[in-house]
Amino acid sequence: MPIPWLAALKVIPWGDVIEHAPKVLGAARKLLDRQKAPPIATPAPTPLDLGDAPPSLGELKNRLVEARQLIDQQAQTQQQLTQTLAELAEQNARLVSAVELLRVRTRMLIWAVMLLGLGVIWLLAR
Repeated sequence: MPIPWLAALKVIPWGDVIEHAPKVLGAARKLLDRQKAPPIATPAPTPLDLGDAPPSLGELKNRLVEARQLIDQQAQTQQQLTQTLAELAEQNARLVSAVELLRVRTRMLIWAVMLLGLGVIWLLAR
């Protein structure tokens, strides 16, 4: 079972991931900051064609309340998604730095094993 994971890890272009991680984190933070900013005023929507008979005032109020609730729900969902994206970007950045640290440690370990092997061979050759 570990072999597919190792194959998958070898296929991932870690250099590209490490290179682009700060950009992703920056973009996520900008998105979060933009989401926290006050909304920009938009022009009033064009009226919908409601048919021949105009709706009553009560019906219009009900539609307005429903529309406001939907807008509030969508804004809340968008805020949650933005926060999740920012958290994922930060986790990705931490993961990339941890992978880079492991890569450096692995190289150091390989060099240490090679030096130890050469030392053992030299001791045996004496």
